[in-house]
Amino acid sequence: MHMANKVETGPSASEPVLLRHDEAGVTRLTLNRPAQRNALSVALMTALQSEIDAIAGDKATKVVVIAGAGPAFCAGHDLRELRANPSRQSYEAVFRQCSRLMLSLIKLPKPVIASVHGVATAAGCQLVASCDLAVASEQARFATPGVNIGLFCSTPMVALSRAVGRKPAMEMLLTGEPTSAARARELGLVNRVVPAPRLEAEVTALAREIVGKSALTLKIGKEAFYRQTELPLAEAYAYASEVMTRNMMARDAEEGIDAFLEKRPPHWEDR
Repeated sequence: MHMANKVETGPSASEPVLLRHDEAGVTRLTLNRPAQRNALSVALMTALQSEIDAIAGDKATKVVVIAGAGPAFCAGHDLRELRANPSRQSYEAVFRQCSRLMLSLIKLPKPVIASVHGVATAAGCQLVASCDLAVASEQARFATPGVNIGLFCSTPMVALSRAVGRKPAMEMLLTGEPTSAARARELGLVNRVVPAPRLEAEVTALAREIVGKSALTLKIGKEAFYRQTELPLAEAYAYASEVMTRNMMARDAEEGIDAFLEKRPPHWEDR
């Protein structure tokens, strides 16, 4: 296991705020502030950003899993830290850092899976919505409760409104009420819901299934998926057609099609 080296000051200074474990092409990043319900402190966001940046160019990593230690997945921003530096400049820096982190997950040329075992609220819910896939325990709960403390979840809203429909997103944002794992699946916020004891196995199985695909194809496809959603319909088709043509010229596409026609397993070269 590799441990990200960003630590915080205070009683738990010896504990890294983020853990990293690499195995068989899957990199598992575990938010490690259990006493603070994995609130996204500046130190934790910095550590997570650093790992994501490093993983982008790491050929050994094919899939990323983001999980949380302790009872919660992630309780959002660290409100104590926010209020300890009550200046416009400080607030702007925190929200800018968080937005960059969420964008990095979208731009990462590898699939990212959220493994959600407990509550995911505010920026924690944003984190789930920003991942490409999400698997949740039956005990998981999701909420954007900022409205209850006078701080509307405006940045979480960006990711949430792109993951679920407008009406359910607005209901979550305006009421702050928690959403069950089953309901989150209905809304499209998570892909699968499993009993708590099966969560890690389910996430691992999903990650390993994706690891078996061509890394180049996944990179091309993920980038295209998010770009086309921002385009009008005709432009999206024109863009996607160009991507398909470029993809067809790749060695892996030739190999994959030939393998399918010859009824044999493909041998990916990731080029």
